[in-house]
Amino acid sequence: MSQHPQPAISLFDLSLTRPDGTVTLDGLSGTIGLGRTGLIGANGSGKSTLLRLIAGELTPTRGRVVTGGAVGYLPQTLTLDTDATLADILGIGPQLRAFRAIESGDVDPRHFDVLGDRWDVEAQGSRALAECGLPETDLDRRIGTVSGGEAMLVAIAGLRLARAPITLLDEPSNNLDRDARSTLYRMVETWPGTLVVVSHDTVLLDRMEQTAELFAGSLTVFGGPYSAWRAHHEQEQAAAIQAERSADLAVKKERRQRQEAETLLARRLRAGKKASEQRRGDKIVMNQRASEAQESAGKLRGNLENRVEAATEARDRAAERVRREESIHLELPDPRVARSRRIAEFELSGRTLVIQGPERVALIGGNGVGKTTLLRELLDSTALRRARLLTDRVGYLAQRLDGLVEGASALENLRLAAPETPDGEIRGILARMLLRGDAVHRPVSTLSGGERFRVSLARLLFAEPPAQLLILDEPTNNLDLASVDRLVEALSEYRGALLVVSHDDAFLARIHCDRVWELTAEGALNERGDLFAAEPGDSRSPLVRED
Repeated sequence: MSQHPQPAISLFDLSLTRPDGTVTLDGLSGTIGLGRTGLIGANGSGKSTLLRLIAGELTPTRGRVVTGGAVGYLPQTLTLDTDATLADILGIGPQLRAFRAIESGDVDPRHFDVLGDRWDVEAQGSRALAECGLPETDLDRRIGTVSGGEAMLVAIAGLRLARAPITLLDEPSNNLDRDARSTLYRMVETWPGTLVVVSHDTVLLDRMEQTAELFAGSLTVFGGPYSAWRAHHEQEQAAAIQAERSADLAVKKERRQRQEAETLLARRLRAGKKASEQRRGDKIVMNQRASEAQESAGKLRGNLENRVEAATEARDRAAERVRREESIHLELPDPRVARSRRIAEFELSGRTLVIQGPERVALIGGNGVGKTTLLRELLDSTALRRARLLTDRVGYLAQRLDGLVEGASALENLRLAAPETPDGEIRGILARMLLRGDAVHRPVSTLSGGERFRVSLARLLFAEPPAQLLILDEPTNNLDLASVDRLVEALSEYRGALLVVSHDDAFLARIHCDRVWELTAEGALNERGDLFAAEPGDSRSPLVRED
C-alpha cells in the first residue's frame, strides 16, 4: 500500500486570542503539503496571523503547529536597518566578512567557524543580486540607498539562498513594480523547498501548485493554482445553488402533498362520522371502526411529516454548501462625459497626451519614476505643472485611503461628499456597499480595511456632482481578492474617464483599459501599443514577462 507523503505543515486545534479578547483563530486544524501553496482569504480571516504562528513569531493560545523543518519568514512590512548592507539583507553578511578576512590573511579560528563550508559565499551573493537586477558588485552597498521594492526583492532572494525547508512570504509583491514582479515570479517558480505565499496578486497565485483558503475559521486545500481553484469554486457554488433550489422545491412539494392529504383525511373523517350517526347498529363495532380510521390517519400523518422533515434536512444540508457572499450593487449617477470632451492634458518631453471622453488610461512605470508625483501635479491647481485638468469634477483615491475623516462615521463621510443627498438615500448607498446597521454610525477609524475601502469608494463614486474623471493610485494594494472583485464591479458601472496607476496587470485587464501610458525614469510619457487584452476574470496579462 502506498503512503501519502508527510505534510510540510500540520495544524492541530490552533487558536489565538489577543490580549483584548479578540479571537483571531479558533480551533483551526489542517495540513499544507510540500511544494508551492498560495494562501488566500478575506481581509481579517487570519492569514498573516497564521503565517506568524507557523514561523514561531506568535505563540498559540491553544493547539500546536508541526513543521517538517526550519521555517524562513518574510513579513508584509520589512523593518530594515538603513546602515545594513545588501549582504546582510541576503543573510550572508557575517559569512562574507569572515571569508574576506581569511582571504586577506587573517587566520583567526572564529572566521573559519562563522564561514563553515560556504567558501563560495561571495559568488552566491553576487548571483543573487544579479537575479534581483542589481550589480553583482553591490554586496557592500547600504540598504538605505536602494528602493523599497529592491530591498524587498533582496530579502526574498536571501530567503531563497538560505534554502530553508519551509519559507513563508506575506504579500511579497506589494509595492513591486512590473519588472520586480517578473523577477519575483521567476524566483518562486524554481523555489527550493516548500513555499507558502499570502497574496492578492493573481498572477503570482497562478505560479502556485496548490491553493489553500482560510474561510469561516476553516482551512481547505485545493490541488491547483488560483485560476483553477476559482473555476472549481464557481462551478461548485453553481451546483450548490442548484441543489439548494431543487431541495427547496422538494420541501414545498412534500408540504403541499401533506396539506392535500390532511384535507382529504379531514373530509373522510367527517364523512365517516356522519355515516356513523345515520346508521343503527352495534355501537362497539362502530366505535372500533372510528378508532381504526383515526389510527390509520395518524400513521399517514406521521409518514407525511417524516417526509417533510427529511426534505427539510436535505435542503438545510444543501444550503450549508452555498456561501452567502454579498456583492455590492451600484446604480451610479451619469457624469455625462461626451466623447469629444477633453478631460486632462499631459505635456512631457515635448509630447502632449490627452484623456478625452470616457477613456480608461493605465499609467505604468517602474518604482521611483514619479507616477504619484505626476498625479499630484495634475491635482494641484497652483503648481507649475506638466499636467493639467480640463474639468473640476475629479475624484481621487490615494494609495493609503487617507481621504476619510477618521473621527466621523461612514454616514457623515458620505454626507460630506454629497451634502444635498437625503440621509435615507445615503443609507441606501451604504447598504449597497454592504455597510448596514451600526456600521454606518461607527467612526471609520474603527472599521476594517475592507469596510474603509468601501466607504472611500462610495465617497468617490457618489460625490455631487458626479466626477467626470476618477484617478486611482495603486487601488489594489492591500485589498483582498473579494475587495478587488468589488472594485472591478464598481468601475464596470462607471461611465466617466478613468486614470489608474497600477502594477497589477490582471486588474488593469479586468477594467478594460483603452490606453496604456508608460512614464520613464527620464520623465518621458510614452504610449504603449500592447494593451491589456485578457478576458474578464483572467488572472494573467500580456504585459507580464515570461522570460
